Amino acid sequence: MTTNLVVVGAGMASGRALEHLFEAAPGQFNVTLFGAEPRGNYNRIMLSPVLAGEKTFDEIITHDADWYAEHGVNCRFGETVTAIDRERKVVTSVKGETPYDKLLIATGSAPFIIPIAGKDLPGVMAFRDLDDVNRMTTAAAKPNARAVVIGGGLLGLEAAAALRMRGMEVVVLHLMGHLMERQLDPAAGYLLQRELESRGIKVHCKAQTKAILGEDKVDAVLLDDGTVYDADIVVMAVGIRPETRIATDAGLQIERGILVDDQMRTSDPDILAIGECVEHQGAVYGLVAPLYKMAEVAAQTLTGATAAFRPVQTATQLKVTGVSVYSAGDFAEGDDREEIVLRDASAGVYKRLVLQENRIIGAVMYGETADGPWFFDMLRQGTDIADMRDTLVFGQAYQGGSPLDPMAAVAALPDEAEICGCNGICKSKITGAIAEKGLTSLDEVRAHTKASASCGTCTGLVEQLLSLSLGDEYNPAAVQPMCPCTDLGHDEVRRLIVAKQLKSVPAVMQELEWTTSCGCAKCRPALNYYLVATWPGEYVDDNQSRFINERVHANIQKDGTYSVVPRMFGGITTPNELRAIADVADKFAIPTVKVTGGQRIDLLGVKKHDLPAVWADLNAAGMVSGAAYAKGLRTVKTCVGSDWCRFGTQDSTGLGIRIEKFMWGAWTPAKVKMAVSGCPRNCAEATCKDVGVICVDSGYDIVFAGAAGLDIKGTQALCHANSEDETIEIIAALVQLYLEQGRYLERIYKWTDRVGIDSIKAAIVDDLAKRRHYYERFVYSQEFAQVDPWEERVNGKDAHEFAAMAELNMVAAE
Repeated sequence: MTTNLVVVGAGMASGRALEHLFEAAPGQFNVTLFGAEPRGNYNRIMLSPVLAGEKTFDEIITHDADWYAEHGVNCRFGETVTAIDRERKVVTSVKGETPYDKLLIATGSAPFIIPIAGKDLPGVMAFRDLDDVNRMTTAAAKPNARAVVIGGGLLGLEAAAALRMRGMEVVVLHLMGHLMERQLDPAAGYLLQRELESRGIKVHCKAQTKAILGEDKVDAVLLDDGTVYDADIVVMAVGIRPETRIATDAGLQIERGILVDDQMRTSDPDILAIGECVEHQGAVYGLVAPLYKMAEVAAQTLTGATAAFRPVQTATQLKVTGVSVYSAGDFAEGDDREEIVLRDASAGVYKRLVLQENRIIGAVMYGETADGPWFFDMLRQGTDIADMRDTLVFGQAYQGGSPLDPMAAVAALPDEAEICGCNGICKSKITGAIAEKGLTSLDEVRAHTKASASCGTCTGLVEQLLSLSLGDEYNPAAVQPMCPCTDLGHDEVRRLIVAKQLKSVPAVMQELEWTTSCGCAKCRPALNYYLVATWPGEYVDDNQSRFINERVHANIQKDGTYSVVPRMFGGITTPNELRAIADVADKFAIPTVKVTGGQRIDLLGVKKHDLPAVWADLNAAGMVSGAAYAKGLRTVKTCVGSDWCRFGTQDSTGLGIRIEKFMWGAWTPAKVKMAVSGCPRNCAEATCKDVGVICVDSGYDIVFAGAAGLDIKGTQALCHANSEDETIEIIAALVQLYLEQGRYLERIYKWTDRVGIDSIKAAIVDDLAKRRHYYERFVYSQEFAQVDPWEERVNGKDAHEFAAMAELNMVAAE
């Protein structure tokens, strides 16, 4: 006998409950799933990256149509349940009545809208679902668009950062004295505000919103103190309330949320409720970990198993690209509490642990959060930290007085330690799945457990658990294919290209038994790069295997126009070049001329069919492509060095120009940015670049493997050089080694982490013959690489790419 289960709400909590239900009792339930949105379950946690343009909606879908069909779910998406008749055991929607034996309510929460004048104007919106995201992206596409975000909590800041990435002017209004006051103390709140403001986001704390101004749409926001902020949209992110209306109308017991017992049953034993709409022992929950635990308990209750939900302590992470924030527990001050604080002003790191009777009761971290799960686990376990008190704040790796092997640190984590905060996945869930299902790759672990499948922050931990579980059998390169077209990994493909003397994309696909006829968007660009890098002067670059920016040698913008960045060697320009840029901007009505962070000038808003003419004028002034679009050398940033600066130890500008003139044009696995600083004061920011040089009195300190984008990493020391010539040889050899070993789209710092700094030093520093070998190979490849693609296209190459649509239509008609 099957049970008719009706589920009201198609979000993350109900989706997880159905997963558990189908796993525990396949075929025992006929499920009808109602959802107010016209789509199934997706990961709402990842709406911020979708809004920012970092992910597509398809990438955050949790359950697709095939999954629902496989499990026989009757999907009623876009259909709202309006009533529950508990006596007759039916639910009512616009399409009629649906009977149930058991009912699961998972209606989530509703955004709180401040009751002020203007709250109903067009342009005022919340940030809760994909429809909100679509409205915001539409608004952001308009030129010079402005957004005011009311609320400086998790959701508001993620919305603000995403809208800023979309190009909007953004103001955040926050009622309290510092951002995220529920999760952060004032010190961490200050660091967060400073970071957001450095990104161009205006933050106004202690802001009391009085009214939203406008007639037919939003025009501005008025504060109590008379301040006015212009706005095209206003995003309300001031909190949520459990969505209980349908339960209230049905006569279920309600307080702040729908009251449930430990088994997630409501006051009606045939009706269960889970997620943000419920209240359990006086608490309501908005983070994913407790919601997923509720889902597990509800599934067990429905199958007749014994289970109980217990209050869950939660930790918080802010999902804003490049910002690391972690908090857990109670960090308020008190007479019976102590604190341990670590600050590193230069690195922007702040850590604070709150102790009570030698136990962690609260933790706040900013800038460096890798030890967050370890601190959180000790908080939950009530671990006595007396023996590690002196080194506690430095993290797990330093317990015992010296750095601990990261693998040993992961092995020491208890089974219940949370690894993936986005999906509430603990260590034992991952290791158990690896053992029981024979999982051997990161993708397989993601598919079976969802660990690291959302924001990706825990990917390193998951890979360490794979290595810990599989030992020598775990080989990330071997078990992760390039793409679905082949079972081969990147390294094996590169090896076989050399071993089999394969010199074209069709040859690679044929000889290596590709499963598709022409490859895919993942493998074709990678194969094209590997062939360019392996056979300079022999392989002819396949332009159609490149993405649009590299195909047209300009960066496409969100409105379909392009960005043009001429190369300025070492950041040096001349009056003649500046006049040429100004003339081009006037001649082609280019709307925006911007100085870049790489010491160049960006012309934004160039129409595609104007590109060759723009390039022709820039070429005439002696300028070539700056490769701002390329997987190759972008810039060599410099300071003024000893020529002008009284602190300069060497001619950093001259060296930067030499490096850039020598190395421009080279294709690499991913973009490469360099810098040369004239002294250890590091004004050119060499210590966060892919390759950097710090000039000192005795010569040149070479560093590499830094990052300052999605990941923030300081560089590692490579070696010291005594002369400019030696410096250039070392850097060229290093880049050639990376060029030959790096996987497509793998930045230098990720390559370094994978192959190990010792192997790089062995080839570039310790063995002069090897270094010379790599240097000479680089010199040879540059004979074919240093061709200005702009000049080629000015002279007619790929003319079809730049023809105006009207011209193409005329050709087609003829």
